[in-house]
Amino acid sequence: MEVLIVEDVPEVTEAIRMCFTMRWPNATVLASENGHNALTLMESGGPDIVVLDLGLPDMNGLDLLKEIRQFSDTPVIIVTGDGQETAKVAGLELGADDYVVKPFSQTELMARAKAVLRRSSMPELRQDQGLVNTRDLAIDVAGRYLSRHGEEVKLTATEWRFLSYLVRNERKVMSHQVLAEKVWGTEFLNGSAIKMCVRRLRMKLGDSERTSPVLRTHRGMGYSFARPL
Repeated sequence: MEVLIVEDVPEVTEAIRMCFTMRWPNATVLASENGHNALTLMESGGPDIVVLDLGLPDMNGLDLLKEIRQFSDTPVIIVTGDGQETAKVAGLELGADDYVVKPFSQTELMARAKAVLRRSSMPELRQDQGLVNTRDLAIDVAGRYLSRHGEEVKLTATEWRFLSYLVRNERKVMSHQVLAEKVWGTEFLNGSAIKMCVRRLRMKLGDSERTSPVLRTHRGMGYSFARPL
């Protein structure tokens, strides 16, 4: 396994390095003190997971995340001292897979890393199935392609996992707990995170909850996908 740490404080970098090498002794750990070098490392090889600090000397960590998501779905965990809700939401909306606030414990970081890596390799999200083609909407789950009225629509990594899981379980109602485990890789997830994901997807799909929705809400039960007519 290869890990990329993007952090400008050597002591924090070393602490994160120790966390990963203690859990995975054979892991290769790369480190970058700035965003531009991190992009070079990403483009030249491609790690299995990225641990990203937001306060970099040459660029904002969120801008770096935005650049990474233009060419890579590599799992990214944001590690930062900013625990404000707005910062967390901004990172998740740009495609981060999880968020850890400094100071953090080794146990917490490793638990989140294992969950993120487990989600990224889920076999049920990588089977060659899940094709939807209608006049207005086209979804290719295996190819990670979505278009609306002929125009490609970009989704974050989390949005793709959520939509993929529902499409491959078409018309089955998936509970909040099942979605938390299969999409987010955790047994416990704030219900607002799922609602936020559904809200963003509905906007991108042009989906209306009132008139024949594609993403259907089942009050007190969960969500399902219904192929559009």
